[in-house]
Amino acid sequence: MDRKELAELIFPDIKDVSYYEEMYPERNLPEGAQVLRVAPSPTGFIHVGGLFQGLIAKKVANQTGGVFFVRIEDTDQKRKIENGAEEILNAFQEYDIIPDETVGKGNYGPYIQSERMDIYKSYAKKMIEEGTAYPCFCSSEDLDKIREDQTKAQERTGYYGKWTRCRNMPIDMAAERIKNGDPYIIRFKSPGNPDKKIRHKDVIKGSIEFPENDQDIVIIKSDGLPTYHFAHVVDDHLMGTTIVTRSDEWVSSLPLHLQMFSVMGFKTPKYGHTAPLMKQDGDSKRKLSKRKDPEAAVSYYTEEGIPKEAVKEYLMNIANSNFEIWRKQNPDKDMSEFEFDLKKMGVSGALFDMVKMLDVSKNVISKLSAEEVYNESYKWASTYDAELKEMLDDKEYSLKVLGIERGNAKPRKDIAKWSSLKESISYMYPDKFDKNTVFEYQKITDSDEIEKIVKSYFEKHYNEADDKQTWFDKMKDLAEEFGYAREVKEYKANPDGFKGHVGDISTVIRVKLTGRCNTPDLYEIMQVLGKEEILRRTYK
Repeated sequence: MDRKELAELIFPDIKDVSYYEEMYPERNLPEGAQVLRVAPSPTGFIHVGGLFQGLIAKKVANQTGGVFFVRIEDTDQKRKIENGAEEILNAFQEYDIIPDETVGKGNYGPYIQSERMDIYKSYAKKMIEEGTAYPCFCSSEDLDKIREDQTKAQERTGYYGKWTRCRNMPIDMAAERIKNGDPYIIRFKSPGNPDKKIRHKDVIKGSIEFPENDQDIVIIKSDGLPTYHFAHVVDDHLMGTTIVTRSDEWVSSLPLHLQMFSVMGFKTPKYGHTAPLMKQDGDSKRKLSKRKDPEAAVSYYTEEGIPKEAVKEYLMNIANSNFEIWRKQNPDKDMSEFEFDLKKMGVSGALFDMVKMLDVSKNVISKLSAEEVYNESYKWASTYDAELKEMLDDKEYSLKVLGIERGNAKPRKDIAKWSSLKESISYMYPDKFDKNTVFEYQKITDSDEIEKIVKSYFEKHYNEADDKQTWFDKMKDLAEEFGYAREVKEYKANPDGFKGHVGDISTVIRVKLTGRCNTPDLYEIMQVLGKEEILRRTYK
């Protein structure tokens, strides 16, 4: 028996690779166009790192006039969860990281690996015919014994060199064992020599050097499913991937993958390994963890009500440090106009900072119109906060509340997420404001003076028809009446000559009407509250 007959015994009735080479022709794309993909596994919730990978892959593809596709790598059937693929695709859809090709669309599918089994078998069959792969009959006990012997001999563990029991098994013996029903897997026959080095230019990390791979890794498991190492090489070849961007946890596999592309006669794509997202944990940093960190899950941002644009802006800020400068210089441009560069990605772990993300989110929300804030927050509240939804049911009034200090040259930036909106605006709703609460008044604390200031303002100065300048002039008159400077700079120039300044006086009115020392513009708040509600809050 020869290798061709052995391959036919293992993979009968499998199409020749020429069928698939013709089925997946080279993409007809303009010069310089890049084809990138993300290939998540449906083994749990989608990690924010997966969103990060999708964002940069789509950005590069779009910039170059190329293709971005999503492939579901579900060959790990033991860890696969129900509806995992749908959740992944829905997450990308929700964040507008929409692939050009994926499940249900595209000419290079199927885009789910478990639906491509015959393709992998075809290429594995060819490798057996060429002598670059072979059946291995080693049991788990055999492999344990090999590792034990390697440890005793103080040699590195693995299936390589003299430890490869089945590598040189005669073809007739292998065929006989297969006919007898002995369980087996298919291994790659590595031509590598670990004493030799390979040099590779990673598009993110730059030049890196490794020993050649000499491990005879598994390419087809006992259940007939391919391993990641084998499947991704076949798929990226047939789907025309030109740049593989992935987490740097895979960088140690690069010698193997480059070797497999070479042995199989495929054009090798470029690789770019992204640094992991890190979190500050005390005095040290660690990887953002699915188990420890709720913000690792993409669903967390939906549940918290952080706008998707804010999440993407923050991730782009991590991806390219010059994005933050670009955004300051182009506050109103769409993020798609930013020229992203893989070479400008950091090579060490980027710190994932929720405080920074919320700052970005405040900025994003500050640019929205009152109508947009209303629509987005109402949609979120309808699912996650019944009380907020009830408040927002009065759309006409809520639009006035949300319109305060919005659309100005310096719009309000007090809302970071929809889950904090209720706390931010509750004082504007009469049934949520308890005027009998004991409030903190900051500098002016004497209760008699506070009551005198409030009484004088509303009896002598307040007129709901006043424009903003008139309103503020009257606030200055009130300050002067009680021995406070009309201007802050006047007080700073002569602090001993005044009890305080107009800001301290306006704080008394602010706290009396809102219960808070810090709010958006007081004049606008009073215009929205209206005279009747203001007087209700003023007098017991």
